[in-house]
Amino acid sequence: MNYNVSEKFKNLKPSAIREIFKSLGAPGSISFAAGNPNPDSFPVKEMKEIADEIFEKEPVTALQYGITEGYTPLRELVKARLKRVYGIGEPDDDLIIVTGGQQGIELTCKVMCNEGDVVLCENPSFIGALNAFRSLGAKLIGVPLNDCGIDVNELEKALKENKNVKLLYTIPTFQNPAGITTDLETRKKVLELAEKYDILILEDNPYGDLRFSGEDVPTYKSMDKTGRVLYCGSFSKVLSAGMRIGFLCANKDIVSKIVVAKQVEDVHTNVLFQMICAKYIEKYDLEQHITEIRELYKKKAGLMIKALEENMPKTVSFTRPEGGIFLWCSLPEGLELSEFVKRAGDKNVFVVPGTAFAADPEAPCRSFRLNYSMPSDEEIVKGIRILADIAREMGA
Repeated sequence: MNYNVSEKFKNLKPSAIREIFKSLGAPGSISFAAGNPNPDSFPVKEMKEIADEIFEKEPVTALQYGITEGYTPLRELVKARLKRVYGIGEPDDDLIIVTGGQQGIELTCKVMCNEGDVVLCENPSFIGALNAFRSLGAKLIGVPLNDCGIDVNELEKALKENKNVKLLYTIPTFQNPAGITTDLETRKKVLELAEKYDILILEDNPYGDLRFSGEDVPTYKSMDKTGRVLYCGSFSKVLSAGMRIGFLCANKDIVSKIVVAKQVEDVHTNVLFQMICAKYIEKYDLEQHITEIRELYKKKAGLMIKALEENMPKTVSFTRPEGGIFLWCSLPEGLELSEFVKRAGDKNVFVVPGTAFAADPEAPCRSFRLNYSMPSDEEIVKGIRILADIAREMGA
């Protein structure tokens, strides 16, 4: 039978990262391609104790339908933590629990953007968000990054040149895939531009808790006085990615519409995991747990940067993140990225080509993303040496 797929999905390609996962079964393979948290960051013992307690005392609540907005104790705990840690939460704000940060991104675009509306994003940016915007018929325009974050001059140029700009999607802290953090001055200018051109900002901050060096920078949401910033967060990187517990904080009028959109998609997020998350926060020291994760990633990031400094040709540049789980490498002019990635894969070392993170995947690119949270210390050292050898062989 000939299946006529919808126009929205006809040209949509699967995540390059998920496709790479299918090739990682070979013995001795080294993956720098994942975006997974390190399994050592999962509080398994504590979660087991909590789950046992829930099934003993509150089985019906855990196994029954819940409200779309989310498990009330968890919502209140997240609101309180956002206010305490990030200064987020105005009287007109509300918060909804979503099925991972990905759903928060997709629902925002679904509710706030019409087909054909322009969504501006950092270039490069998170592939899951890019595909969500594409699937909903938004027109994607990439704005380049520099060392300070999104290029504000290019951002204003894009705002002037494109009609129907509805939304700026940004990951300002430990950006995925680049690993850089937007500085305070740039954030202030971005907010000014958003107000000047009357657009919304979707601030995605799944890595913000993972700072292991440098100074915290205020979130867009904490500086927003006009209700135009939607803030998306997640427990994926601090408790468990598999639980799929995220949250979206925005003006209550926006959240009320997102509630309706979520009812169409999945009715509500998994109640059991919402309860586990809430009771973990109530019973244990989440901030201490996060501190331990930061120390783990500080060590791993330092090891990868040291290996790159000692082995990579000087013509290969890379970012030095202050947190998060990624860094970004760029080959010199003249080297073919696809050939580099292929040679690496032939030697069982897997990286994600930068084209996967581009607003325009056909645009030229010489960069690739490296993850340091998942590989072992030995794999980091060995894998970087192999990548460095390939770069030299190709003339870097």
